[in-house]
Amino acid sequence: MLKIHQHFIRTFILIFAAVLLTLSVITYFWSKNIYIHQIEKNLVQNIDTLSIVLTDLNNVETIIKNLKEKLRLRITIIDEKGNIIAESDENKDIMENHANREEIIQANEFGIGKIIRFSSTLNKKLLYIVKKVTINEKTYYIRMADYINKITDNFIKLSAQIFAFSALFLIIAFIATYFISLKIKNETESILNFLTELSNKSPMYSLNSNYTVEFNKISKLLNKVAGKLSKRQKQKAKQTAKLKIANRQKDEIISALSHEFKNPIAIISGYSETILNDKDMPQVMKEKFLSKIHSNAIKMSHIIDKLRLTLKLEEGKQELVLIPLSVNKIINEIISDLKDKYKDREIILEGNDITLKVDETLISMAISNLIENALKYSEDEVIVKITENCISIKDKGIGIEKNELEKINKKFYRISNNGWNNSLGLGLFIVQSILHLHNFSLEISSEFNEGSEFSIKY
Repeated sequence: MLKIHQHFIRTFILIFAAVLLTLSVITYFWSKNIYIHQIEKNLVQNIDTLSIVLTDLNNVETIIKNLKEKLRLRITIIDEKGNIIAESDENKDIMENHANREEIIQANEFGIGKIIRFSSTLNKKLLYIVKKVTINEKTYYIRMADYINKITDNFIKLSAQIFAFSALFLIIAFIATYFISLKIKNETESILNFLTELSNKSPMYSLNSNYTVEFNKISKLLNKVAGKLSKRQKQKAKQTAKLKIANRQKDEIISALSHEFKNPIAIISGYSETILNDKDMPQVMKEKFLSKIHSNAIKMSHIIDKLRLTLKLEEGKQELVLIPLSVNKIINEIISDLKDKYKDREIILEGNDITLKVDETLISMAISNLIENALKYSEDEVIVKITENCISIKDKGIGIEKNELEKINKKFYRISNNGWNNSLGLGLFIVQSILHLHNFSLEISSEFNEGSEFSIKY
């Protein structure tokens, strides 16, 4: 396993070698292309000059020999049939016909041809440029060739220079890297020492490092950790306080349950005791008392059912029976049931009917809960509106404060300020859970003392 500064140096060397190799390859091909382009340009100019000067082919051998000495180029004159008329480097009589050479074919078609080819005659690679010219009303091909091995020689010289500069740069970079790695080593050792003391006890000093932004951030974070460890006792006290709050919340839940059961139990106990003690009670009064006992027993059963449903929904054990249903029909049945309980209140249904695939029992429970809440906490009419995207229940009641809106859907959360009381705190939790099973959502908007709107989005 290497140290940080060793990793740094090794990575630097690998990157440097990769960059050097890439630059070398790019430089080689770049300089080669430039060189070949320049040779091509010079050859074309020389051919144009020769074609102007060359008016008599009787002494062509002498002319191209002299040009060979001055220009150091290979020059060949070829007639229209591909026969060699004159050659600067070899005996023309032993050279084969050039009619099928690629550069001659190109020149015949386009006026000029070029190719890079290894010459077995000269045992070197050359760039051949051929131009089609007319001399004494006859067609000839003037071919000139230059050696391109110069690019390799130039590249070797250039590479030597690059490597010399690179070696110097590498030495300087290595020295700089070495000192940087030493500084990093010292910084990391100071951090390790601080961590060692931190693992045993809180350090008696602060860690300071301004060498780099990263080390500075690490030192600040470690100082914060040390500060937090020194406040361990305070944190324990806070945790104890949190546990007390949690226990108090449990007590409040138990209190809420006992409060919900207290009234029905008291009514059932009182009326049943009266019936038992008064043997001569009129039948009408007895039936009235028994009705009260029955209704409160149902109320207790509903509370228990609500608790059981809450557990099922929370544990994901409630099954859905989805069937296509008329939303208008569901809401009208709910309104009919609630009007028996809230005789003096008006519930207005607006919008066109739509069909949704839902669990009738559960969705009825969710919508009924929202409408009944609106009836409980407002005195004006309640408006239920059906649209293509949602069912909204709007009231003009006391509203809900903004700081309570985020908490209202939590299980057992009860709002008691300003008269808004969510009973056991299960109603909206059940509504949310039912809607979640249907892949629906509940949006709540409310203005304090203005009213609230609960929208079921589907």
